[in-house]
Amino acid sequence: MSPSVNRRAGQPPRPRGFTLLEVLVALVIIGVALAAAMRGAMTLIATAEDTRYRLLATLAAENRLIELRLARQRLEVGQSTTDCAEGGTTFSCEQIIRSTPNPFFRRVELRVSRADQDSRRQYAEIMTVLPTTQ
Repeated sequence: MSPSVNRRAGQPPRPRGFTLLEVLVALVIIGVALAAAMRGAMTLIATAEDTRYRLLATLAAENRLIELRLARQRLEVGQSTTDCAEGGTTFSCEQIIRSTPNPFFRRVELRVSRADQDSRRQYAEIMTVLPTTQ
């Protein structure tokens, strides 16, 4: 069938395509969907980065505890802060040594935070009891 057979007599052909309003509505819907997707992706990236820092901070704290265990040095009661690096990231390790009711043991607490941030957000905290040398 030819296109002229389907048309009513005397009426101009109907234009095909989308109106400007329809195109603009579709663009707004796509824009909102893309903005939501980007926000979700950025949240996932931030969460992955935070998880990475937590893992590295835990490894740094465990390494420091192993160093203390292997050093066999006298554990003096007190607090100290040192820089410790793990996985290319520099952390600040706060070490607190406290006495226990048993004089042959010391309680060692390690708190690890990012060294290059002003907020000093804590990423890991580990506590253990180590024997002390007399």
